[in-house]
Amino acid sequence: MSTHDASQPNPEDEDSTTFGRVYIALGSNVGDRLQNIENACRLIDADADMRILRTSPLYETAPMYVEDQGRFLNGACEITTTLDPMSLLDRLQGIEKTLGREKMIDKGPRNIDLDILMFRNEQMKTERLTIPHALMLEREFVLRPLCDIVTAKMRGVPGVRVSTLRALHNLVAKNPPQAMFALTNLGHEGDDIRSRDPRFPTRIMSIVNVTPDSFSDGGHYKPNNLETFRTLVKAQIAAGASIIDVGGQSSRPNAPDVTAEEEIARVLPAIEAIKALPEAAKVSISVDTYRAAVAEAAVKAGAHIVNDISGGTLDPDMFATVARLGCTYVLMHMRGTPATMMSEENCSYPQGLIETVKGELQERIEEAMLAGIRRWRIILDPGIGFSKTVEQNVELLRKFRTLTSGGSSKAYAWLAGSSRKSFIGKVTGVEDPKDRALGTAATVTAAIQGGAHIVRVHDAGEMSAVVKMADAIYRA
Repeated sequence: MSTHDASQPNPEDEDSTTFGRVYIALGSNVGDRLQNIENACRLIDADADMRILRTSPLYETAPMYVEDQGRFLNGACEITTTLDPMSLLDRLQGIEKTLGREKMIDKGPRNIDLDILMFRNEQMKTERLTIPHALMLEREFVLRPLCDIVTAKMRGVPGVRVSTLRALHNLVAKNPPQAMFALTNLGHEGDDIRSRDPRFPTRIMSIVNVTPDSFSDGGHYKPNNLETFRTLVKAQIAAGASIIDVGGQSSRPNAPDVTAEEEIARVLPAIEAIKALPEAAKVSISVDTYRAAVAEAAVKAGAHIVNDISGGTLDPDMFATVARLGCTYVLMHMRGTPATMMSEENCSYPQGLIETVKGELQERIEEAMLAGIRRWRIILDPGIGFSKTVEQNVELLRKFRTLTSGGSSKAYAWLAGSSRKSFIGKVTGVEDPKDRALGTAATVTAAIQGGAHIVRVHDAGEMSAVVKMADAIYRA
Protein backbone atom coordinates (compact mmCIF):
# COMPACT_ATOMS: atom_id res chain seq x y z
CA MET A 1 0.00 0.00 0.00
CA SER A 2 1.21 3.50 -0.78
CA THR A 3 2.36 5.58 2.16
CA HIS A 4 0.54 8.71 1.03
CA ASP A 5 -3.08 9.55 1.79
CA ALA A 6 -5.02 7.45 -0.67
CA SER A 7 -8.23 9.45 -0.25
CA GLN A 8 -8.60 11.94 -3.07
CA PRO A 9 -10.58 15.17 -2.78
CA ASN A 10 -14.01 15.22 -4.36
CA PRO A 11 -14.14 18.44 -6.35
CA GLU A 12 -17.94 18.36 -6.39
CA ASP A 13 -18.18 18.73 -2.60
CA GLU A 14 -18.82 22.48 -2.72
CA ASP A 15 -21.20 24.54 -0.66
CA SER A 16 -21.67 28.23 -0.04
CA THR A 17 -19.49 31.18 -1.00
CA THR A 18 -16.41 32.31 0.92
CA PHE A 19 -17.68 35.91 0.80
CA GLY A 20 -16.98 37.66 4.08
CA ARG A 21 -14.42 35.14 5.32
CA VAL A 22 -10.77 35.61 6.20
CA TYR A 23 -8.27 32.74 6.11
CA ILE A 24 -4.73 32.62 7.47
CA ALA A 25 -2.04 29.96 6.88
CA LEU A 26 -0.06 28.74 9.90
CA GLY A 27 3.42 27.24 9.65
CA SER A 28 6.52 26.41 11.68
CA ASN A 29 9.67 24.31 11.20
CA VAL A 30 12.02 25.59 13.91
CA GLY A 31 11.97 24.71 17.60
CA ASP A 32 8.79 23.40 19.21
CA ARG A 33 6.64 23.69 16.09
CA LEU A 34 3.34 22.86 17.76
CA GLN A 35 3.91 25.28 20.61
CA ASN A 36 4.94 28.02 18.17
CA ILE A 37 1.67 27.68 16.27
CA GLU A 38 -0.41 27.50 19.43
CA ASN A 39 1.33 30.60 20.81
CA ALA A 40 0.52 32.44 17.59
CA CYS A 41 -3.13 31.42 17.83
CA ARG A 42 -3.30 32.64 21.41
CA LEU A 43 -1.90 36.01 20.39
CA ILE A 44 -4.41 36.30 17.55
CA ASP A 45 -7.24 35.63 20.00
CA ALA A 46 -5.74 38.06 22.52
CA ASP A 47 -6.04 40.89 19.98
CA ALA A 48 -9.34 42.74 20.42
CA ASP A 49 -9.65 43.12 16.64
CA MET A 50 -9.27 39.44 15.75
CA ARG A 51 -10.73 36.12 16.80
CA ILE A 52 -10.24 32.60 15.49
CA LEU A 53 -13.49 30.90 14.50
CA ARG A 54 -12.13 27.51 13.50
CA THR A 55 -8.86 25.78 12.78
CA SER A 56 -7.78 23.04 10.41
CA PRO A 57 -5.79 20.01 11.47
CA LEU A 58 -2.02 20.39 11.41
CA TYR A 59 -0.06 18.47 8.78
CA GLU A 60 3.62 17.63 8.80
CA THR A 61 5.10 18.31 5.37
CA ALA A 62 8.44 18.31 3.60
CA PRO A 63 9.91 21.76 2.88
CA MET A 64 9.21 23.29 -0.52
CA TYR A 65 11.40 25.63 -2.60
CA VAL A 66 14.30 25.65 -0.10
CA GLU A 67 14.60 21.92 0.63
CA ASP A 68 17.63 21.99 2.98
CA GLN A 69 15.64 22.71 6.13
CA GLY A 70 13.47 20.93 8.72
CA ARG A 71 9.99 19.56 8.12
CA PHE A 72 7.06 21.90 8.63
CA LEU A 73 3.86 21.79 10.58
CA ASN A 74 1.24 23.52 8.43
CA GLY A 75 -2.37 24.44 9.03
CA ALA A 76 -4.93 27.15 8.46
CA CYS A 77 -7.52 29.06 10.44
CA GLU A 78 -10.60 31.13 9.72
CA ILE A 79 -10.83 34.38 11.64
CA THR A 80 -13.19 37.27 12.09
CA THR A 81 -11.61 40.72 12.16
CA THR A 82 -12.46 44.42 12.12
CA LEU A 83 -9.12 45.20 10.45
CA ASP A 84 -8.48 46.02 6.81
CA PRO A 85 -5.99 43.77 4.95
CA MET A 86 -2.91 45.92 5.46
CA SER A 87 -3.65 46.46 9.15
CA LEU A 88 -4.18 42.71 9.54
CA LEU A 89 -0.82 42.08 7.86
CA ASP A 90 0.83 44.50 10.29
CA ARG A 91 -0.73 42.73 13.29
CA LEU A 92 0.29 39.29 12.05
CA GLN A 93 3.84 40.39 11.40
CA GLY A 94 3.85 41.92 14.87
CA ILE A 95 2.90 38.52 16.30
CA GLU A 96 5.70 36.89 14.30
CA LYS A 97 8.14 39.43 15.73
CA THR A 98 6.84 38.90 19.26
CA LEU A 99 7.46 35.18 18.87
CA GLY A 100 11.03 35.82 17.72
CA ARG A 101 10.85 35.22 13.99
CA GLU A 102 13.92 36.29 12.05
CA LYS A 103 13.60 36.02 8.29
CA MET A 104 17.08 35.18 7.06
CA ILE A 105 16.26 33.37 3.80
CA ASP A 106 13.19 33.81 1.63
CA LYS A 107 11.03 30.66 2.05
CA GLY A 108 13.66 29.39 4.48
CA PRO A 109 13.45 28.15 8.09
CA ARG A 110 11.11 30.00 10.43
CA ASN A 111 9.72 29.39 13.89
CA ILE A 112 6.37 30.91 12.87
CA ASP A 113 4.80 31.93 9.59
CA LEU A 114 1.41 33.69 9.33
CA ASP A 115 0.19 34.39 5.79
CA ILE A 116 -3.11 35.90 4.69
CA LEU A 117 -4.61 33.51 2.14
CA MET A 118 -7.96 35.15 1.40
CA PHE A 119 -9.60 38.28 2.74
CA ARG A 120 -13.34 38.32 2.14
CA ASN A 121 -14.05 39.14 -1.50
CA GLU A 122 -11.06 41.42 -1.94
CA GLN A 123 -8.27 41.30 -4.47
CA MET A 124 -5.14 43.36 -4.12
CA LYS A 125 -1.51 43.32 -5.17
CA THR A 126 1.08 45.49 -3.50
CA GLU A 127 4.77 45.13 -2.75
CA ARG A 128 3.90 43.78 0.72
CA LEU A 129 0.68 41.89 0.17
CA THR A 130 -1.11 39.95 -2.57
CA ILE A 131 -4.67 38.72 -2.00
CA PRO A 132 -5.57 35.96 -2.74
CA HIS A 133 -2.15 34.60 -1.79
CA ALA A 134 -0.09 34.43 -4.97
CA LEU A 135 1.22 30.87 -4.49
CA MET A 136 -1.58 29.13 -2.59
CA LEU A 137 -2.89 27.23 -5.62
CA GLU A 138 0.46 25.49 -6.12
CA ARG A 139 0.92 24.43 -2.50
CA GLU A 140 -0.73 21.24 -1.31
CA PHE A 141 0.37 22.06 2.24
CA VAL A 142 -1.86 25.16 2.03
CA LEU A 143 -4.79 23.74 0.08
CA ARG A 144 -5.26 20.56 2.08
CA PRO A 145 -5.71 22.22 5.49
CA LEU A 146 -7.77 24.95 3.85
CA CYS A 147 -10.09 22.25 2.47
CA ASP A 148 -10.64 21.06 6.02
CA ILE A 149 -12.24 24.35 7.03
CA VAL A 150 -13.84 25.53 3.80
CA THR A 151 -15.23 23.63 0.83
CA ALA A 152 -16.87 26.73 -0.56
CA LYS A 153 -16.67 28.19 -4.03
CA MET A 154 -14.52 31.29 -3.99
CA ARG A 155 -17.08 33.41 -5.77
CA GLY A 156 -16.39 37.11 -5.48
CA VAL A 157 -12.63 36.53 -5.36
CA PRO A 158 -11.29 37.68 -8.76
CA GLY A 159 -8.70 35.35 -10.19
CA VAL A 160 -9.81 32.36 -8.09
CA ARG A 161 -12.84 30.84 -9.76
CA VAL A 162 -12.75 27.34 -8.34
CA SER A 163 -13.38 25.79 -4.95
CA THR A 164 -10.52 24.88 -2.66
CA LEU A 165 -11.36 21.23 -3.30
CA ARG A 166 -11.27 21.72 -7.06
CA ALA A 167 -7.92 23.51 -6.73
CA LEU A 168 -6.56 20.65 -4.62
CA HIS A 169 -7.94 18.09 -7.06
CA ASN A 170 -6.26 19.90 -9.96
CA LEU A 171 -2.98 20.11 -8.07
CA VAL A 172 -2.73 16.43 -7.08
CA ALA A 173 -3.85 15.41 -10.58
CA LYS A 174 -0.68 17.08 -11.93
CA ASN A 175 1.70 16.10 -9.12
CA PRO A 176 2.07 13.10 -6.82
CA PRO A 177 0.27 13.92 -3.53
CA GLN A 178 2.55 14.53 -0.58
CA ALA A 179 2.63 12.15 2.39
CA MET A 180 0.55 14.50 4.53
CA PHE A 181 -1.06 13.13 7.67
CA ALA A 182 -3.22 15.12 10.05
CA LEU A 183 -1.57 15.07 13.49
CA THR A 184 -3.11 14.94 16.97
CA ASN A 185 -0.63 15.43 19.79
CA LEU A 186 -0.86 13.15 22.82
CA GLY A 187 1.31 15.20 25.13
CA HIS A 188 4.89 14.40 24.16
CA GLU A 189 6.99 15.93 21.41
CA GLY A 190 6.76 13.74 18.34
CA ASP A 191 4.09 11.54 19.93
CA ASP A 192 1.29 12.18 17.48
CA ILE A 193 -1.60 10.25 16.02
CA ARG A 194 -1.41 10.39 12.22
CA SER A 195 -5.08 10.08 11.43
CA ARG A 196 -4.79 9.71 7.65
CA ASP A 197 -1.86 7.31 7.74
CA PRO A 198 -3.19 3.85 6.78
CA ARG A 199 -0.24 2.23 8.57
CA PHE A 200 -0.53 4.08 11.85
CA PRO A 201 -0.42 1.55 14.73
CA THR A 202 -3.39 1.56 17.09
CA ARG A 203 -2.72 3.04 20.54
CA ILE A 204 -3.93 1.34 23.72
CA MET A 205 -5.53 3.51 26.39
CA SER A 206 -5.58 1.52 29.64
CA ILE A 207 -8.34 2.23 32.16
CA VAL A 208 -7.48 2.97 35.79
CA ASN A 209 -10.62 3.68 37.82
CA VAL A 210 -9.75 4.99 41.28
CA THR A 211 -13.38 4.68 42.36
CA PRO A 212 -15.13 2.28 44.70
CA ASP A 213 -18.13 1.80 42.38
CA SER A 214 -17.05 1.50 38.73
CA PHE A 215 -19.18 -1.08 36.90
CA SER A 216 -16.17 -3.29 36.13
CA ASP A 217 -13.18 -2.60 38.36
CA GLY A 218 -14.41 -0.34 41.15
CA GLY A 219 -12.18 -0.45 44.21
CA HIS A 220 -9.49 -2.44 42.42
CA TYR A 221 -6.99 0.40 41.95
CA LYS A 222 -6.15 2.27 45.14
CA PRO A 223 -3.67 5.13 44.65
CA ASN A 224 -3.37 5.54 48.42
CA ASN A 225 -1.65 2.14 48.34
CA LEU A 226 1.04 3.60 46.13
CA GLU A 227 3.29 0.56 45.84
CA THR A 228 0.45 -1.67 44.62
CA PHE A 229 -0.79 1.08 42.34
CA ARG A 230 2.64 1.59 40.76
CA THR A 231 2.97 -2.15 40.18
CA LEU A 232 -0.39 -2.25 38.41
CA VAL A 233 0.41 0.73 36.20
CA LYS A 234 3.87 -0.59 35.31
CA ALA A 235 2.26 -3.88 34.28
CA GLN A 236 -0.15 -2.04 31.98
CA ILE A 237 2.67 -0.10 30.37
CA ALA A 238 4.74 -3.26 29.93
CA ALA A 239 1.71 -4.89 28.30
CA GLY A 240 1.57 -2.17 25.66
CA ALA A 241 -0.48 0.71 27.05
CA SER A 242 0.79 4.08 25.85
CA ILE A 243 -2.03 6.07 27.47
CA ILE A 244 -3.24 5.66 31.06
CA ASP A 245 -6.79 6.93 31.63
CA VAL A 246 -7.49 7.83 35.26
CA GLY A 247 -11.10 8.13 36.41
CA GLY A 248 -12.38 9.28 39.80
CA GLN A 249 -16.13 9.36 39.09
CA SER A 250 -18.04 6.36 37.80
CA SER A 251 -20.06 6.95 34.62
CA ARG A 252 -22.12 3.78 34.89
CA PRO A 253 -25.91 4.32 34.73
CA ASN A 254 -27.31 5.73 37.99
CA ALA A 255 -23.88 5.99 39.60
CA PRO A 256 -23.97 8.42 42.56
CA ASP A 257 -22.27 11.74 42.01
CA VAL A 258 -19.29 12.71 44.10
CA THR A 259 -18.16 16.27 44.60
CA ALA A 260 -15.46 17.79 42.43
CA GLU A 261 -13.27 17.96 45.55
CA GLU A 262 -13.65 14.23 46.16
CA GLU A 263 -12.97 13.45 42.50
CA ILE A 264 -9.83 15.58 42.58
CA ALA A 265 -8.70 13.88 45.80
CA ARG A 266 -9.01 10.53 44.03
CA VAL A 267 -7.27 11.31 40.73
CA LEU A 268 -4.40 13.60 41.76
CA PRO A 269 -2.47 10.99 43.79
CA ALA A 270 -2.87 8.57 40.88
CA ILE A 271 -1.53 11.08 38.35
CA GLU A 272 1.38 12.01 40.59
CA ALA A 273 2.22 8.35 41.10
CA ILE A 274 2.23 7.72 37.35
CA LYS A 275 4.37 10.80 36.70
CA ALA A 276 6.97 9.50 39.16
CA LEU A 277 7.45 6.22 37.28
CA PRO A 278 10.49 6.09 34.97
CA GLU A 279 8.55 3.60 32.83
CA ALA A 280 5.89 6.27 32.24
CA ALA A 281 8.26 8.92 30.88
CA LYS A 282 6.73 8.71 27.40
CA VAL A 283 3.27 7.56 28.44
CA SER A 284 0.37 9.97 28.06
CA ILE A 285 -1.88 10.49 31.07
CA SER A 286 -5.59 11.06 30.53
CA VAL A 287 -8.16 12.14 33.10
CA ASP A 288 -11.66 10.77 32.65
CA THR A 289 -13.91 13.59 33.86
CA TYR A 290 -16.76 15.84 32.78
CA ARG A 291 -15.95 18.53 35.36
CA ALA A 292 -13.84 21.54 34.38
CA ALA A 293 -12.38 21.94 37.88
CA VAL A 294 -11.17 18.33 37.89
CA ALA A 295 -9.75 18.70 34.39
CA GLU A 296 -7.80 21.79 35.40
CA ALA A 297 -6.41 20.22 38.56
CA ALA A 298 -5.44 17.07 36.69
CA VAL A 299 -3.69 18.85 33.83
CA LYS A 300 -1.79 21.07 36.26
CA ALA A 301 -0.70 17.88 38.05
CA GLY A 302 0.66 16.44 34.81
CA ALA A 303 -2.21 14.96 32.78
CA HIS A 304 -1.97 15.50 29.03
CA ILE A 305 -5.51 14.63 27.92
CA VAL A 306 -9.01 15.40 29.19
CA ASN A 307 -11.41 12.55 28.38
CA ASP A 308 -14.93 14.00 28.68
CA ILE A 309 -17.84 11.58 28.27
CA SER A 310 -20.27 14.50 27.93
CA GLY A 311 -18.56 16.36 25.11
CA GLY A 312 -18.79 19.54 27.18
CA THR A 313 -22.52 19.28 27.87
CA LEU A 314 -22.38 18.63 31.63
CA ASP A 315 -20.16 21.55 32.62
CA PRO A 316 -20.49 24.88 30.78
CA ASP A 317 -16.93 25.78 31.78
CA MET A 318 -15.29 22.70 30.26
CA PHE A 319 -14.55 24.01 26.76
CA ALA A 320 -13.13 27.33 27.95
CA THR A 321 -11.02 25.53 30.56
CA VAL A 322 -9.58 23.04 28.07
CA ALA A 323 -8.87 25.88 25.61
CA ARG A 324 -6.99 27.81 28.28
CA LEU A 325 -5.04 24.73 29.38
CA GLY A 326 -4.07 23.93 25.78
CA CYS A 327 -4.36 20.18 26.31
CA THR A 328 -5.75 17.45 24.07
CA TYR A 329 -9.46 16.74 24.48
CA VAL A 330 -11.50 13.59 23.89
CA LEU A 331 -14.96 14.74 22.83
CA MET A 332 -17.46 11.91 23.27
CA HIS A 333 -21.04 11.58 22.07
CA MET A 334 -23.59 11.21 24.85
CA ARG A 335 -27.10 12.45 25.43
CA GLY A 336 -28.40 13.41 28.86
CA THR A 337 -26.47 12.42 31.97
CA PRO A 338 -25.18 9.05 33.23
CA ALA A 339 -28.48 8.79 35.12
CA THR A 340 -30.71 9.55 32.10
CA MET A 341 -28.63 8.53 29.09
CA MET A 342 -30.38 5.16 28.63
CA SER A 343 -33.90 6.60 28.54
CA GLU A 344 -36.05 5.81 25.52
CA GLU A 345 -35.83 9.43 24.39
CA ASN A 346 -32.03 9.57 24.59
CA CYS A 347 -31.67 6.29 22.69
CA SER A 348 -33.98 7.37 19.87
CA TYR A 349 -32.37 8.11 16.48
CA PRO A 350 -35.22 8.46 13.97
CA GLN A 351 -32.94 10.10 11.39
CA GLY A 352 -30.44 7.23 11.57
CA LEU A 353 -27.86 6.39 14.22
CA ILE A 354 -24.64 7.05 12.29
CA GLU A 355 -25.70 10.31 10.65
CA THR A 356 -27.16 11.61 13.91
CA VAL A 357 -24.04 10.78 15.93
CA LYS A 358 -21.88 12.47 13.27
CA GLY A 359 -24.11 15.52 13.22
CA GLU A 360 -24.26 15.89 16.99
CA LEU A 361 -20.51 15.44 17.30
CA GLN A 362 -20.01 18.14 14.66
CA GLU A 363 -22.21 20.54 16.63
CA ARG A 364 -20.04 20.00 19.70
CA ILE A 365 -16.85 20.38 17.64
CA GLU A 366 -18.02 23.79 16.39
CA GLU A 367 -18.77 24.89 19.95
CA ALA A 368 -15.40 23.62 21.13
CA MET A 369 -13.50 25.48 18.41
CA LEU A 370 -15.43 28.70 19.04
CA ALA A 371 -14.34 28.38 22.68
CA GLY A 372 -10.71 28.15 21.54
CA ILE A 373 -10.00 24.40 21.44
CA ARG A 374 -7.87 23.79 18.36
CA ARG A 375 -8.89 21.12 15.93
CA TRP A 376 -5.52 19.40 16.20
CA ARG A 377 -6.26 18.90 19.91
CA ILE A 378 -9.61 17.09 19.42
CA ILE A 379 -10.10 13.31 19.54
CA LEU A 380 -13.58 12.01 18.73
CA ASP A 381 -15.37 9.17 20.52
CA PRO A 382 -18.81 7.99 19.26
CA GLY A 383 -19.81 6.94 22.77
CA ILE A 384 -20.23 3.17 22.58
CA GLY A 385 -22.46 2.18 25.50
CA PHE A 386 -23.72 5.72 26.10
CA SER A 387 -27.25 6.63 24.96
CA LYS A 388 -27.30 3.53 22.73
CA THR A 389 -29.18 0.25 22.93
CA VAL A 390 -27.51 -3.12 22.44
CA GLU A 391 -28.47 -3.11 18.77
CA GLN A 392 -27.25 0.45 18.30
CA ASN A 393 -23.86 -0.33 19.85
CA VAL A 394 -23.48 -3.27 17.48
CA GLU A 395 -24.48 -1.04 14.54
CA LEU A 396 -21.97 1.59 15.63
CA LEU A 397 -19.16 -0.96 15.51
CA ARG A 398 -20.40 -2.50 12.24
CA LYS A 399 -20.45 0.93 10.58
CA PHE A 400 -17.47 2.49 12.36
CA ARG A 401 -15.73 3.10 9.03
CA THR A 402 -18.62 5.34 7.97
CA LEU A 403 -17.92 7.53 10.98
CA THR A 404 -14.17 7.77 10.53
CA SER A 405 -13.83 8.13 6.77
CA GLY A 406 -16.56 10.49 5.62
CA GLY A 407 -15.82 14.12 4.75
CA SER A 408 -13.78 15.94 7.39
CA SER A 409 -14.07 12.97 9.80
CA LYS A 410 -10.93 11.36 8.39
CA ALA A 411 -8.81 14.25 9.61
CA TYR A 412 -9.66 13.50 13.25
CA ALA A 413 -8.26 10.92 15.61
CA TRP A 414 -10.95 8.47 16.77
CA LEU A 415 -11.24 6.57 20.04
CA ALA A 416 -13.38 3.49 20.68
CA GLY A 417 -14.28 2.48 24.24
CA SER A 418 -16.22 -0.78 24.28
CA SER A 419 -14.32 -2.72 26.92
CA ARG A 420 -16.42 -5.05 29.13
CA LYS A 421 -19.59 -3.04 28.52
CA SER A 422 -23.05 -4.39 29.23
CA PHE A 423 -24.05 -4.81 25.59
CA ILE A 424 -21.21 -7.35 25.25
CA GLY A 425 -22.63 -9.24 28.21
CA LYS A 426 -26.12 -9.21 26.71
CA VAL A 427 -24.91 -10.44 23.32
CA THR A 428 -22.63 -13.16 24.75
CA GLY A 429 -24.56 -14.05 27.87
CA VAL A 430 -21.56 -13.29 30.11
CA GLU A 431 -22.81 -11.56 33.25
CA ASP A 432 -19.56 -10.72 35.06
CA PRO A 433 -17.83 -7.79 33.31
CA LYS A 434 -14.42 -9.22 34.20
CA ASP A 435 -15.18 -12.28 32.08
CA ARG A 436 -15.99 -10.30 28.89
CA ALA A 437 -12.46 -10.20 27.48
CA LEU A 438 -13.28 -12.40 24.48
CA GLY A 439 -16.34 -10.34 23.56
CA THR A 440 -14.29 -7.18 24.04
CA ALA A 441 -11.63 -8.57 21.70
CA ALA A 442 -14.19 -8.84 18.91
CA THR A 443 -15.32 -5.25 19.42
CA VAL A 444 -11.72 -3.98 19.48
CA THR A 445 -11.02 -5.77 16.20
CA ALA A 446 -14.15 -4.26 14.63
CA ALA A 447 -13.16 -0.78 15.79
CA ILE A 448 -9.65 -1.12 14.33
CA GLN A 449 -11.06 -2.38 11.05
CA GLY A 450 -13.32 0.67 11.10
CA GLY A 451 -10.46 3.12 11.55
CA ALA A 452 -10.18 3.70 15.31
CA HIS A 453 -6.78 5.09 16.32
CA ILE A 454 -7.13 4.47 20.07
CA VAL A 455 -8.89 1.65 21.89
CA ARG A 456 -9.77 2.15 25.55
CA VAL A 457 -9.53 -1.14 27.43
CA HIS A 458 -9.33 -2.77 30.86
CA ASP A 459 -7.26 -5.83 29.92
CA ALA A 460 -4.14 -4.24 28.43
CA GLY A 461 -2.20 -7.51 28.12
CA GLU A 462 -4.86 -9.48 26.28
CA MET A 463 -5.96 -6.54 24.16
CA SER A 464 -2.37 -5.77 23.16
CA ALA A 465 -2.27 -9.11 21.34
CA VAL A 466 -5.64 -8.37 19.75
CA VAL A 467 -4.45 -4.94 18.60
CA LYS A 468 -1.22 -6.33 17.12
CA MET A 469 -3.12 -8.97 15.16
CA ALA A 470 -5.82 -6.56 13.97
CA ASP A 471 -3.17 -4.01 12.95
CA ALA A 472 -1.32 -6.70 10.98
CA ILE A 473 -4.52 -7.46 9.08
CA TYR A 474 -6.05 -4.00 8.63
CA ARG A 475 -3.10 -1.55 8.88
CA ALA A 476 -0.64 -3.30 6.57
